Amino acid sequence: MHVHASLSDNSPPVSDSGAAQTTEDPGRWGERTDRWRDVLRSTPAKLVALGIVLAALVIASGAVSAQAVNGRKATHDRLLTTVEPLANAAQDLYSALSVADAAATTGFIAGGIEPVAVRDRYHAAIDEASVQLVVAAAGLAEEDRLGAQNVAEIARTLPIYAGLIETARTANRTGNPVGSAYLSEASALMQNTMLPVAQELHTQGVDAVGSTQRAAVRPPWVAIGLLILTVTAMCIAHVLVSRRTHRTFNLGLLLAIGAMGVLLCWLLIAGLASSSATQRALEQGARPLATLTESRILAQQARTAETLLLARRDSSGTYDHAFDDSMTRLGDRLDGYTDDGAEIGGDAVARAAAARTAWIASHNRTVAALARGDYEAAAVLATGTGPDETAAQSATVDAALGDAIEETRAELRDNEFRASRTLSGLTSMSIALSIVALVCIIVGLFPRYREYH
Repeated sequence: MHVHASLSDNSPPVSDSGAAQTTEDPGRWGERTDRWRDVLRSTPAKLVALGIVLAALVIASGAVSAQAVNGRKATHDRLLTTVEPLANAAQDLYSALSVADAAATTGFIAGGIEPVAVRDRYHAAIDEASVQLVVAAAGLAEEDRLGAQNVAEIARTLPIYAGLIETARTANRTGNPVGSAYLSEASALMQNTMLPVAQELHTQGVDAVGSTQRAAVRPPWVAIGLLILTVTAMCIAHVLVSRRTHRTFNLGLLLAIGAMGVLLCWLLIAGLASSSATQRALEQGARPLATLTESRILAQQARTAETLLLARRDSSGTYDHAFDDSMTRLGDRLDGYTDDGAEIGGDAVARAAAARTAWIASHNRTVAALARGDYEAAAVLATGTGPDETAAQSATVDAALGDAIEETRAELRDNEFRASRTLSGLTSMSIALSIVALVCIIVGLFPRYREYH
């Protein structure tokens, strides 16, 4: 019976070795877990973990510092090489176009063959506008489509304007009344298309300067904070290692702390100095410069309105009202210039304010002469070369504002250059000091690690 039962059992035999392969002794797993736990709790493992943490902090702080400094310096360099020159070129472009239009109108008022000085001023203004147009086009960023459209629009209309002026001048020399129509068409093209586009281009440039400076004025707080964290962590690590190994000093960790401490101090001092220079460039350069360029534009608009008043013998008061409005706004800008904290260009602004007062008085005499029908006297007052006539006073205002613009622009660029120079070399030193710190961490921890093997 026993044999039969054994033969009739179809289940496969199970060997002792098979049972050993499929069943693990729970005690062995516990031993392995305890062994790994002991390894992880051991001093060598803690030293390795500490080294990895410190190395990660050093690499992160060095990389962030280098990137922050490099980006900040690139911002300053971009402002100096493209953004600010573009804004200045746009201002000069507007000024040249305005001067050209005023000179062309002045020559027409003179009648017959215009004075040589007026003609030379017109051609010089057209040449200057062409040069500044090229400078503005060269300074445009590839993604600045609106700026490119504005430059293209002025480039397209400038030859048309010059052609209309030449036709008007030729007709005026021969006494042909059709010259007035060509002058009106040219002036309308300048006033309604070219100057508004040039002013928009200048506004874009001023906004770009301001936004670029605001982006660079903040110190690199993230990089500074990360460096403080790294130096603090290394100091704590030095204390822990000293207590664990019963050694007062760990030369490697001390050198690593010194390297990152030097980087922290350098970045802190350079960052704050760069931010201070940028802040001054903004307060004593960009903001006053924006006020001055706006004032110069207002003065040129007033001069254009004054010449068109005579060229078209306007009796409706439209151009006289435009002159008064521009001069009122100009006075507000000049009177409030120093009140806004501006320190640069104050003397030039004072000259412009005095010339503005004399200009208004001369303009009132011009309007009075025109009102009584004395066109020749009005034309002399508006276009003459005497020191008490509007042409001389408007030229004095424009020249004084031009001097103030140059002074504030120099202040802006000097401070921006100082801000950029302060950061020079800091990117490479961030990388170099981080590498030194990494090597020192290894030199400081590896001998302690070997002591336990």
